Amino acid sequence: MGSMKSITKIIHIPFIILVLISSTGCNRKEEPEPEITSVTDYDGNIYPVVKIFTQYWMTENLKTTRLNDGKPITLASDHWFFDKEPSRCFYNNDGASYRNPYGMLYNMYAVYTGKLCPAGWHVPKQTEWNTLIGYLGSNVAGGKLKETGTAHWISPNTGADNSTGFSALPGGQIQIGGVFTGMGSEGIWWIDNSPAGALTIQLTYNSAGLFYYGSGIYFGHSVRCIKDPNP
Repeated sequence: MGSMKSITKIIHIPFIILVLISSTGCNRKEEPEPEITSVTDYDGNIYPVVKIFTQYWMTENLKTTRLNDGKPITLASDHWFFDKEPSRCFYNNDGASYRNPYGMLYNMYAVYTGKLCPAGWHVPKQTEWNTLIGYLGSNVAGGKLKETGTAHWISPNTGADNSTGFSALPGGQIQIGGVFTGMGSEGIWWIDNSPAGALTIQLTYNSAGLFYYGSGIYFGHSVRCIKDPNP
């Protein structure tokens, strides 16, 4: 009987070790990805963030005065079309009235730097807009992105329900010759289409759609940033 007890101990000790290994290793769960609710630019401006499908977007237009390496972006209210450098301005050159909630207008040279958005974020490419449109539905995507009502959009603000939380606003643009147009009727955002050319995406007050159209490198448009994909 003494030898039988000894054998029983030898059998059970390895069994206990296996149970411990199983409970501490195989059943361990990965930590969930932290939720992203805001992002801050070089100036210290804080932008709310929304996740739409697999993408994280700012819910406000960019208004930084510097690139994400600290280099100033030229305030070009008087010489917008003469300097081939990153430039910015406010609609009607009136920051007091248009900085909030519309942000700034930037030229294509600012987009070309690759440093306009906060670190870890970028000006979206056409493929990323295509992903968003495909998820929302091409005929109604604009309505799902536009802020509701007519506080900023002129009537009828067709199809607007802002179901995504993107809160798109009609910040207009600056055209060749320094002419400002579109406030209240259209929102136009740069697409990073380099080196193919200047491309934008547009929302309008009288459509629930979303439209691509070419622009010029000297035009000034709004910018919405999208988070870099996870490595």
